[in-house]
Amino acid sequence: MLLKIRNWLGRDEPSVGGWGEKKAAEFLQMEKGFRILERNWRSGKEEIDLIAYDGEVLVFVEVKTRKAGGLVPGYYSVNKRKKKALRRAMWAYMRQFKRRPRTYRLDVVEVNRYSDGNGEVLHFSNIPTRS
Repeated sequence: MLLKIRNWLGRDEPSVGGWGEKKAAEFLQMEKGFRILERNWRSGKEEIDLIAYDGEVLVFVEVKTRKAGGLVPGYYSVNKRKKKALRRAMWAYMRQFKRRPRTYRLDVVEVNRYSDGNGEVLHFSNIPTRS
């Protein structure tokens, strides 16, 4: 019984979110040719799941992992409030640079997890940061 509880708490295996972020990073690298710079970058309370380069474009990636067939697709869960938090984190990240990147964008990667452990990755590029 203790092992089941520990697995349920995510201590013995990666969390669903962690699994989805790993799948998203693999997809962006292998399928899209992105170069991943950061994973789970934090500034205070704000977090950016992935930060990468797509060619010369700096890309901030919000990853949403869901059970396949869930009621609300991950893309739609990036609402006005979440976008505001992401904007704050994006600007905090870019303040580190002496010269800010000329081009940057926000992408959303939705990872749908099937009961057999496999997943489907959907990539939404250049999401407006204001609703």
